[in-house]
Order: sequence, then structure tokens, then C-alpha cells
Amino acid sequence: MTETLPLPPEAPVADTAAAPKARAPKPDVLPVLDKMAALYPHLFGAVFRPMKRGIFQELLDAHPTEFEPVSLKAALSMHARSLRYLTAVASGEQRHDLQGQPVEPMAPEHVFHALLEVFRRRQFRTKEDLRPKLVQRVVAAWEASGLTPQAYRELVTSRDAAANAVLDDAMSEADARAAKAEALRAAFQSSGATVEAFADMYGLDPRAVGRMLRGSGADAAPAAG
Repeated sequence: MTETLPLPPEAPVADTAAAPKARAPKPDVLPVLDKMAALYPHLFGAVFRPMKRGIFQELLDAHPTEFEPVSLKAALSMHARSLRYLTAVASGEQRHDLQGQPVEPMAPEHVFHALLEVFRRRQFRTKEDLRPKLVQRVVAAWEASGLTPQAYRELVTSRDAAANAVLDDAMSEADARAAKAEALRAAFQSSGATVEAFADMYGLDPRAVGRMLRGSGADAAPAAG
């Protein structure tokens, strides 16, 4: 007697009522990006510049029949997430209008978070440890902000532990630079030498020494002799 193999279980009937609704197709943003670049090459062209706030509405108001709100919003979002755009923001450039003219400063916290994202993407593509370079760039961004260390900390600190760790390292580096500059000023003032002679004594670049002494009144110290 031949043994009968058991039949496979029946496939469950799909519950059409519980099936998830199909997502709306994403808008095709490439033609929109091309149109933006053609209309405003000084903002969206070969060189990306940080956009002023409210640029979405300005584009809609200026071209009500050429841009559809959903696709324009998606195109601007893609543009703002691109590495080229984030690099422009991270540089600390001002925000620009549609004609490519600077109109408002970039907020320090936007520069800080753009720096983090730019270095995160670059780190993903290399085995080199880019953290030291990132820390130096954050120090430079803090100096350019004109804020006190405490005010800068309060502005850019977030819930991201990794970002806060980079900030801590940058502020420690800034403190070390300040201590070095203060020691250099004290040594210069006691030397009685010119900036050039003092720099030569320590094997330093006179321009770098001058920058460190600036604002202290030390540049006016008498020449030796």
C-alpha cells in the first residue's frame, strides 16, 4: 500500500480589509531641481549657497504655475540634505536670497550640526580618523560665532551624546589655546622684543604670533634695545 503524503497547508486568505494602504508615489524632484538651478543659478547652480529662510514660499509666489507645492517641498528637502549644501552651511556662510545675495547670518547651531553631519558622512567613506579635524572645525566655528564658551554650549548642546562629546573636546581645545595665548602674551610683554624678533626667538611665524597677541595691547610693546 502506497503511503499518501500529507497535503501542504492552505495559504491563508489575505485580509483585504487589514491590508496597508499603498503609499502615494514620491514626486519626481530631479526636473524641479533642474528648473530651480536654471531660474536661480546663483543660489542653486554649480556653487551651492545657504538658502534664506522662507525660500519655499518665495519660489511659489514667484512661479505659481511652474512649481507644484508638494514636489517643490520635496526638491528643497533633497537639496538641503545634500553633502554640497551641508558643506556650504558648515562653512559658516551667510544665508542667501534667490539672486545669490547674502541677507542674514547663519545660526551657530546650524553650522555646528552641519559640521557633524558632513564629517559623519566623510568618516563613513574613509578609514582615517576624522574626529581631530572635526574638533578643530568646531573650535573655529565657535570663534567665528563671537559667543562666549558658555553661551555657545547652551546654544548647540543637544540630546545627542556623541555630538555633545565632540563639543566637549572642542571647548577643551579652545581652553588650551586660550591658555597658550595668555602664556605667549606674558612672555612677549616681558621680553621687550618686537613681534618679529620674539617670533624668531621661539621659531614661530610672526603672523601667527601677531594673531595670538591681537586684542591684548601687546602689539604695542616696545622693541628691544
